[in-house]
Amino acid sequence: MTGPRRRLGKARELLVERWRQFRAVEVVVAQSAVAAALAWFLAAGVLGNPQPVFAPIAAMITLGISTGQRLRRAVELVLGVIAGIAVGDGLIYVIGTGAWQIGVGAALAMSVTILAGGSAGVVSQAATSSVLVATLRPPSEGIYFTRIIDALIGGAVALAVMALVLPVNPVTVVSRVARPALDVLVEGLTVTARGLAERDQDPLQEALATLTRGEDKLEEFYQVLPEGREAATIAPVRWRARAALQHYMKAAEYIERAVRNARVLTRRAVTLLRDDEPAPRELVESICSLAEAAKVVQRDLRRGVIPKTCTAMVCRAVEQASAAYRQGLGFSGNVVVAQIRAIATDLLGTAGLPHDEAEREVRRVGGTPGDNLETGNGSGEDSDPSGRR
Repeated sequence: MTGPRRRLGKARELLVERWRQFRAVEVVVAQSAVAAALAWFLAAGVLGNPQPVFAPIAAMITLGISTGQRLRRAVELVLGVIAGIAVGDGLIYVIGTGAWQIGVGAALAMSVTILAGGSAGVVSQAATSSVLVATLRPPSEGIYFTRIIDALIGGAVALAVMALVLPVNPVTVVSRVARPALDVLVEGLTVTARGLAERDQDPLQEALATLTRGEDKLEEFYQVLPEGREAATIAPVRWRARAALQHYMKAAEYIERAVRNARVLTRRAVTLLRDDEPAPRELVESICSLAEAAKVVQRDLRRGVIPKTCTAMVCRAVEQASAAYRQGLGFSGNVVVAQIRAIATDLLGTAGLPHDEAEREVRRVGGTPGDNLETGNGSGEDSDPSGRR
């Protein structure tokens, strides 16, 4: 039964992940559909172009599933399409249509845009447009300027839909991705505390795996920030969200540090149990307090406010860790306390405190019992100096 249950659990996790991925882009799907329909309607119904193929194509490519750089993509699209259409129309009109003519047209369009200093997006759109020109409606009477107008309509409609018709909520977009990253931190700390309380290494290994997988969640977090920044910039109805988005952007680095330091803490906790070192109740309670503080950070950021309410919980965690230290710990226990103080510094950073001020607050609450309790970017032999600092 264990095998089928495990497979069922993995299938459920996969479905949940796929649904989360869809929710992350559902607004983009709706934007793309509306923009394609509007672009065709304007080009065909208003301007009278009987086959405005480039209008919906331009709208779809401008929006795309990959978000965060749509303004630049719109400009690149239009430039690339214009170059591709001009080269395609002119060349195909002279040399005719066919397999080798399509190849020559694509190569020439790409060469022109590369020599002109175009980006990869411009080069790609130029090649695609030249191929479409040669295959959909080959020119027979010179350059069709309506194709260029279609591309302009498509790009403009896409930006209008993104900014005015269906603007995404930048805080919702960012918080949806930030939630899993903070879930990793909360779960990792909670399970680590349970493992120490029960003196069981299995929960600690589970927590360590969770925190290690959190690297991917952090990358998604960083990748979605440009999308939120773009939405808050070009959509007037979302301008009010700029302050809340700024909170997220400032908290991003501290969240990453906290996850990395929690991973070091858990790894050292495994060694603590393996060496049969003491793990007093205050040490376990301190880690639990950090997990509760991380939940508050998650909640307040989602609400668009600075998570200052986590400060009391963070200070309590530091006090509990200091109490555990004064009872006497082994080497690994001291490193765990140092990591608790480092995570406390990170969480205070999400509350708006500069790093130096957060460190001073940790020292004020917990004292400075020794060099091995100094807060930092990750204490102990497992610290990772390669992260973003």
